[in-house]
Amino acid sequence: MAQLLIRNLDDDVKAKLRDRARMHGRSTEEEVREILRNSVRNEAQPSEPLGKRLRALFRGIRIDGEIPEWRGQPAPPAELP
Repeated sequence: MAQLLIRNLDDDVKAKLRDRARMHGRSTEEEVREILRNSVRNEAQPSEPLGKRLRALFRGIRIDGEIPEWRGQPAPPAELP
């Protein structure tokens, strides 16, 4: 297994990592390993384009009438009461 040395880590960051490790019932070293694992695991997943995600989110919602497309046009200011 590889090793990684991190120099010049702020004292408050180290303390927060230690506290977080205690909350999860593991060593600080294991806590940092888990944080790094989760970080690269989440990054590796390609995300769908925003349009597809929005379409899936609002699928099944019925809208009466057209929704105008505003590409290239400025949004009107909000009307406040």
